[in-house]
Amino acid sequence: MTTQHTSHGLLSRLRAVPGIRAVSSYRREWLVKDLVAGVVLTTLLVPQGMAYAELAGLPTITGLYTTVLCLLGYAVCGPSRILVLGPDSSLGPMIAATVLPLVAADGDPDRAVALASMLALMVAAIMIVASVAKLGFIADLISKPTMIGYMNGLALTILIGQLPKLLGFKVEADNLIGECVGFVQKLADGAAVPAAAAVGCCGIVLILVLQRFLPKVPAVLAMVVLAIAAATVFDLGEHDVSLVGELPKGFPPFTIPHVRFADLAPLFGGALGIALVSLADTISNASAFAARTGQEVRGNQEMAGVGVANLAAGLFQGFPVSTSGSRTAVAERAGARSQLTGVVGAALIVLMLVLAPGLFRNLPQPALAAVVITASLSLADVPGAVRLWRQRRTEFLLCFAAFVGVALLGVLPGIAIAVALSVLNVFRRAWWPYDTLLGRVQGLEGYHDVRSYPQAGQLPGLVIYRFDAPLIFANAKAFRDEIRRLAGADPRPSWIVIAAEPMTDVDTTAADVLEELDETLNADHIHLVFAELKDPVRRKIERYELTRTIDPRHFFPTVEAAVAAFRLRTGAEWTPSATAEQPGRLDRPDRPGPDAVPPPPADEQ
Repeated sequence: MTTQHTSHGLLSRLRAVPGIRAVSSYRREWLVKDLVAGVVLTTLLVPQGMAYAELAGLPTITGLYTTVLCLLGYAVCGPSRILVLGPDSSLGPMIAATVLPLVAADGDPDRAVALASMLALMVAAIMIVASVAKLGFIADLISKPTMIGYMNGLALTILIGQLPKLLGFKVEADNLIGECVGFVQKLADGAAVPAAAAVGCCGIVLILVLQRFLPKVPAVLAMVVLAIAAATVFDLGEHDVSLVGELPKGFPPFTIPHVRFADLAPLFGGALGIALVSLADTISNASAFAARTGQEVRGNQEMAGVGVANLAAGLFQGFPVSTSGSRTAVAERAGARSQLTGVVGAALIVLMLVLAPGLFRNLPQPALAAVVITASLSLADVPGAVRLWRQRRTEFLLCFAAFVGVALLGVLPGIAIAVALSVLNVFRRAWWPYDTLLGRVQGLEGYHDVRSYPQAGQLPGLVIYRFDAPLIFANAKAFRDEIRRLAGADPRPSWIVIAAEPMTDVDTTAADVLEELDETLNADHIHLVFAELKDPVRRKIERYELTRTIDPRHFFPTVEAAVAAFRLRTGAEWTPSATAEQPGRLDRPDRPGPDAVPPPPADEQ
């Protein structure tokens, strides 16, 4: 019995591994489609892997090592049937910004590879730990506006950084402004190589034209083949055009990267930023393709799959990877049905490295720059930024600040700025939420925002106030000050009813403020009344012992019930609103209501 139980437990654990589960449920009719899709995918994997390795400041061959291992690692542990991982244009500058400052002055490529591999292992550890701890929500730390700004800044950084390579020369600079100045100076000095510029510019045009008008044609492959043909026929190597050259034959051995202890802290900082961007990309791409294929998104398993892919890459001289929307789309269009597509792509790359390492020796470096530049253009979302400007100015400012942070301070500070701005924006909304008075509108049920309906009726002696946020330490004093202002109006109200449905929490700081506020109001014979307070929040108020000062009879299930109780007690009748004549914070014209009848202006909050 013990042996059978142990065997059954082992089988259950093995079936929990996504790759083994996929093999057990594989359908024979998928095989041909997966094989064909794997061949098609390889035509994109090879040039992009080489190009993104150089974007990261690493030898070209490391991009192919990374591609092979991450595809195999994700095939074993990744939950998605068709998601494709690999070197990514959004991660390349982050890797370079982390690794290159740590490389010795002579630019030792072996040291750069070791640092990049350790970076991949750190990213793997972060992703796996986050998966175990179920921290997928961390991807939400970057809001869409700040992500748009970050990606636009990243696209500009990549574009400016690749322009010298596109034109056949190099620029040594530490920031975007230095790169721009150096590029213009070298261009004015005649450093551009005409043959290199022709290859690079024609490559960009060819990729963009094919992607626009012939999307089924593998644009990158077509450009690469033509560039190699041009380099061979016109002997571009003799015309000062840099070529990729012969790739090392074979495959790297299992390698534990050796780095100095002093390098671990800066590497870990870079790994955190890379893991965050990779996580956001992964959840976004997984959600998009799962919706199209009918799969369920498993965020924590996706993190584990990406973590294992990075682990595999880091142990074989690779660098950090992420999911790729473009490569996944190519695989999907080619008919991919499972991760066998990626395995086929990895196997073909290995065969190329073993049997034909010289296949890309005549590939011009400007052609790789063209691949990176066209990829950077796909990162940019200028229409998204314009839409933010038209729809919500404050979110555009967040977008612009993230853009400037990346462009002027660098990609790693840029991601930190993007996260900080997103978190601060959430805090700002909690600190200064929307609030308003409510009144009765003839012909409409319920009680409505007096900004949207200035004609809303009021009951003499009664104020209905809505505060659209949890009541916490950050906004409790603002809430108190507004209630005091309402209590000091002429004539004074006898009841202030809080329409508390939006209040999802009351913390201890806010509870102390409420207790002091209620005691002050009671001294002036004004009652603080709550309506529509959620049961969990009501239980917290009782646990805080606030019902010692706030009369338990002043909690009502609905605003209607509170109003009915007030009318029964006072006999008050409805009158037209006088809100427009009341001074104070509630009457600012720049804070329109959510149900306004015309729509709120673009710069609301």
